[in-house]
Amino acid sequence: MPFSFEILKTQGRARAGILHTPHGPIPTPVFAPVGTQATVKAVPPRDLHEMGASLILANTYHLHLRPGDELVRAMGGLHSFMAWPGPILTDSGGFQVFSLAEINKIDDQGVTFRSHLDGSQHRLTPERSMEIQEHLGADIIMCFDECPPPTNRLMVERAVARTSAWAARCRETHPDDDLQALFGIVQGGIFADLRADSAAFLRGLDFPGYAVGGLAVGETKSEQYATLDITLPMLPDDKPRYLMGVGEPDDLAQGIARGVDIFDCVIPTRLARHGSAMTHTGRINMRNLAHASDKSPVEAGCTCYCCMNFSRAYIRHLVKAEEILGAYLLSVHNIHFLIQHVNAMRDAILDGDLQMYSDSFLQTYLQTA
Repeated sequence: MPFSFEILKTQGRARAGILHTPHGPIPTPVFAPVGTQATVKAVPPRDLHEMGASLILANTYHLHLRPGDELVRAMGGLHSFMAWPGPILTDSGGFQVFSLAEINKIDDQGVTFRSHLDGSQHRLTPERSMEIQEHLGADIIMCFDECPPPTNRLMVERAVARTSAWAARCRETHPDDDLQALFGIVQGGIFADLRADSAAFLRGLDFPGYAVGGLAVGETKSEQYATLDITLPMLPDDKPRYLMGVGEPDDLAQGIARGVDIFDCVIPTRLARHGSAMTHTGRINMRNLAHASDKSPVEAGCTCYCCMNFSRAYIRHLVKAEEILGAYLLSVHNIHFLIQHVNAMRDAILDGDLQMYSDSFLQTYLQTA
């Protein structure tokens, strides 16, 4: 089978494993940089490969609107189109429909919305989401879901009912996981009973992987962690678990300790475009005057291209001058930082030292972040 998941070692609820896909293995836990428009902003695939990225994410909603999923299919699919030979994951488009578009109508069949680009009207249903993602050709694809505000119980109840019904339709439309593995998405906000209902229904559809959606969208960190404590044990032990849209370094440590295998987030490149760098002692604002004549790298000991070649003074100059190279170098650093952080936790699980690593990291990071 082209898709399989093996767990090499566990420590507590944390797992180190390998997710095998048609485009190569993904060592887990893994952080996936986000390439919304079939590009990780400012970072070429060559650099992602050199940094050790083993999975990237692309966005169904955006690529359907521009350049069009039919065009991507005609160009050989995302792997060929964006010259990335490794595994790719596409989301369903649901989150973007509910957060970006002007929605005209939500019903049990799907969503009618207007594009945020030109106002043109579109219809997205579970079946259409599957068709678009099949055209894009990613290795891992996601069920169409509704992502509500996590603390509004009435909205969450409706979203769980729709997400379950839509998941069944996605599964019926895409029953074969040989070429593309379809993951179900557990919704339920911060409410334990709704999470339980959602997880139980999705388990019955026997997906090759399961995602936890609807977090990092308005709840507190303590609510996020408590929800993970409740939800992850409800999912099959032998399937990969994906926490959608989470990428803060402390959240990665907390999620891995609770049994999350896959993460994605736009935060490393977004911070870079605003002149911020991730480090073990928290974020650094590279615009600050303190860096104006600093010959040291962004972070001592970092082996990324940025830190191995350039000073804080130079990075600050680029950021202040709004030179594109500044965003590129900080993006490289931030992505490298998160990949290395997750890799270190994977190694710690394999060595039986995860608690020591996590405690040390969180103590330093949270005291200075």
